[in-house]
Amino acid sequence: MSLKTRILGLAALLLVAAGTASWLAYQELSRGIIERWGEQVAEIQVRYDSARLLQSLEREIGLARQMAQSSTLIQWAKNPNTPGLTDRAIRQMESFRSNFEDNSYFVALRKNNHYYFNDAADTYAGAQFRYVLNAEKPDDAWFFQLIEEGRDFHLNVNPDTELGVTKLWIDVLMRDEQQNIVGMVGTGLNLDEFLRDIVDIGQKGITTLFVDYNGAIQLYRDRNYIDFASLIKPEGQKNTVDLLFDEPEDKQQILGMLQLLKQRNGESGAVETGFVSVDGRKHLAGVAFLPAIGWFEITLLDLETLIPQSYLWPLIAVFLVSLLIVLLVFHQIIQSRILRPVIGLEGAVKQLRDGNFNHPYLPRPDNEIGRLVDHFEKMSATLRDTTRELEEKVADRTEELHRLARVDALTGLKNRRGLDEVIHEQIQRAERENTGFGLLWLDIDHFKEINDQLGHQAGDDILCRVALWLRAAVRPYDHPGRWGGDEFVVLLSPCDLETLEQIAARIRANVEAESQRSGTAITISVGGYFCQPGETLDTLLRNADQALYEAKDAGRNRVRILAAKGKATNTSGQI
Repeated sequence: MSLKTRILGLAALLLVAAGTASWLAYQELSRGIIERWGEQVAEIQVRYDSARLLQSLEREIGLARQMAQSSTLIQWAKNPNTPGLTDRAIRQMESFRSNFEDNSYFVALRKNNHYYFNDAADTYAGAQFRYVLNAEKPDDAWFFQLIEEGRDFHLNVNPDTELGVTKLWIDVLMRDEQQNIVGMVGTGLNLDEFLRDIVDIGQKGITTLFVDYNGAIQLYRDRNYIDFASLIKPEGQKNTVDLLFDEPEDKQQILGMLQLLKQRNGESGAVETGFVSVDGRKHLAGVAFLPAIGWFEITLLDLETLIPQSYLWPLIAVFLVSLLIVLLVFHQIIQSRILRPVIGLEGAVKQLRDGNFNHPYLPRPDNEIGRLVDHFEKMSATLRDTTRELEEKVADRTEELHRLARVDALTGLKNRRGLDEVIHEQIQRAERENTGFGLLWLDIDHFKEINDQLGHQAGDDILCRVALWLRAAVRPYDHPGRWGGDEFVVLLSPCDLETLEQIAARIRANVEAESQRSGTAITISVGGYFCQPGETLDTLLRNADQALYEAKDAGRNRVRILAAKGKATNTSGQI
């Protein structure tokens, strides 16, 4: 029997077992009743949660505003360096500390960016000045951002890395008589305690969260979703409420509800509701805007938890048991005969696509999928062998091309590109290790006349001989190369000025002596430069070329060495 026939037969049995008209009718009726009831519960719950939050915050906000209006603190903020004002201001701040619920406060001065803080344990008694706010530090950006925006009041969930605390901060601007901003005051509420008392209250099926005006999550039972320091984050990097939903339409619906409430401009008692899916479960979402703090309150009701349908189980027990058995059997057959092989084959195809030919063992049922697996493994083996052979050929060819691109075809020495690379590397090493190195520039004397008299073939032969003699005269770890035409360059490292002079003289003498023995006497002029750390390639080549020019100008068959600050040495053509 083919795979298609088996699937159709099993699907028909499943449809016959599960498709009862009475069950569908009941589901539709019960869903409508539950949804209408849920909408009413959602509105009540939203108003209740909003009231609990405002009740906890309004007193603290009022105290913070009263603190911001303190004439003592305002006078001190305008003149923070005046003797006696600081002590009076700290006494004033301490008098507010005991009134705040968290028994903590902070004061930040705009004039000198000083930040003062004390907590419930009076940890910083006598040392309330904690640090200086810095506009360049991301952790301090909230202060300067709020002042720039001129927002008299702001709620901010943020960790203070300097103090090592994470709180729900209440920020209130402090203004003088001319309404100029002179600082900021406020208090903080312990985030964990606040979440426990206001958000995570242990009601099954009810999830409460609060988001700011832009939808960034401020209070939620899972701290990983809270958007700390929302004020200073650019849009697009915030943890917004739509992160809680998987489906695009649910994200759009929640954001649309927030936008609709914004347009209603905080209309008293306005609540928007709608159905969304969270973690695969249907929830009823209720949203309200709290204009007093500029936040939205969102309540998610899991209707399946709040309204259990256990009272229906006796009526549908037979149906559920039958359906469960059918589903389990169908799942087991599909899993073993179709899904497991297909999933394994899919994983192997992905590995093959990524270049991994070592896939795990694939199950082979006795059907079309099993035959497909067999064809795939044969294809994979052939492709693996072909790929390996091609990669080896490409690697060999790439290595050969890399070498040829840096070698002079006539002399076998490094060409100009190869010399450029080793000189650049040596310049960096010299600067890193603070050491000098030598550079020689060689030119065959009267080479044009040799070419004209003996022909270009003889000229090429002389270039090859000079390259051979040059290689013999330098050290194994030096870098000789042909710069172009009859010009050669040698990089000497490690090297000092004395070694540079010795090797240059040896090269000149070796070429002269060996050429005489070969029957075609030639000489070379050598210019050298002892390079210092930090010098550029242009400087090195220019000085070496200048030394070569001076050697040729002095009569050729000579060595001319330039060092730092114009120091030069001269070696004649005599050995």
